[in-house]
Amino acid sequence: MTVTERLLLLGLLTAVPFAAAAQDVDNITAAYSEDGRYFTEDDVPTYNIREDGTVDWPTYSGFRRYHSECYVCHGPEGEGSSYAPALKVSAIDMDYYDFLDVVANGRTKVTASQNLVMPAFGENPNVMCFLNDIYVYLKARGTDAVPRGRPGKRDMKSEAIREDENACLGD
Repeated sequence: MTVTERLLLLGLLTAVPFAAAAQDVDNITAAYSEDGRYFTEDDVPTYNIREDGTVDWPTYSGFRRYHSECYVCHGPEGEGSSYAPALKVSAIDMDYYDFLDVVANGRTKVTASQNLVMPAFGENPNVMCFLNDIYVYLKARGTDAVPRGRPGKRDMKSEAIREDENACLGD
């Protein structure tokens, strides 16, 4: 079973990416929580940061996963680099499902002045099993809800998240 098939079974990826209604930056608050994960009213993963600065587990996990897989090209904390865009901006500007599609399938954009290539990560479990975490971290960075650097306080990982990670990674 491929990583993508496991994600489909776990409900972490939709079978066919589609355009969802654009999310207003002011409407980022979590509509509901499920086992330590937070979602908007449109069932799009989002972050939850308490007044004392404690971040939810997926946001913290997203920080860790982003810095192990994405920052080499896209720069620390999603700030961008000389040859890759700032993903904290992409997480705000792009529809969630388009974001998933680009990460899973890659993208090539060639113009007279540039040749940009985003490789496909659809078969990389270190990205795909944690893609929602990476997304919510970048969304939190894009709205300045999380400052640069490692989040200082975090929620503990729920048993449901642990089980889903193990299932996705094939453990």
